Amino acid sequence: MSFQETFITLNDCRVRIRRKGQGTPMIYLHGADGAAMIQPFMETLSQSYDLIVPEHPGFGQSAETPWLENMHDLAYFYLDLLDHLQLPAVHLVGSSLGGWLAMEIAIRAPDRVKSMLLSAPAGVRVANAQPGDIFLWSPEQMAHNLFYNQALAEKVLAIPLSDQDQDIRMKNRHTTALLAWEPRLHDPCLHKWLHRAKMPVTILWGAQDKVMPLACGEKLKTHMPHAHLQVIDQCGHLPQIEHPATFCAAVKHIAA
Repeated sequence: MSFQETFITLNDCRVRIRRKGQGTPMIYLHGADGAAMIQPFMETLSQSYDLIVPEHPGFGQSAETPWLENMHDLAYFYLDLLDHLQLPAVHLVGSSLGGWLAMEIAIRAPDRVKSMLLSAPAGVRVANAQPGDIFLWSPEQMAHNLFYNQALAEKVLAIPLSDQDQDIRMKNRHTTALLAWEPRLHDPCLHKWLHRAKMPVTILWGAQDKVMPLACGEKLKTHMPHAHLQVIDQCGHLPQIEHPATFCAAVKHIAA
């Protein structure tokens, strides 16, 4: 059975959602590149969970909306989405920008989050470990900097992009800039409230991440001392793509 695709309108914003599986609800929160395709790790997780993959407002096939100004707005939107879907509590899996979003949701409504898997999340500033400047990198630089395995980068670059694909890429970049341009890829207040996220948390990081350096994960761990930091060697910014089995095992362990 394939993922079921639906569109819902919530807070005057039409949002694309794909869903598959049974069991405890789990929401995957994508990063700056969106969630255009169903990836193998999603198929694996849908075998154990009711996996829900939304595209955030302003990304992919979801609509842009005038009320979206910052990550706080996006977090409150997702709390409204949980109400709309009648989900009292869920597991959250967030990658990069999506990991930041997961933390923003969790500090506002910790009772709605059963567990979190944060994969190289943005959100917390580290003075001596600046993130890569994703807004200046060309598509070629971005692809190469996302992966440790450069064969994967070349595979991504070899995929032809239609005019619609190009438009969605620009839309995603625009919304990412809206959310994370200034201050750059962090919320100055987030670290003060991470103590509210008392649910089980795994912080997953690629040792060779060029987008969010490993030092960012080590700093985040100091704000979430109960969390487990798991480092994957020979891995860049997207462990769900480079090491999907390890990624899914970490998700299942924290969500057990």
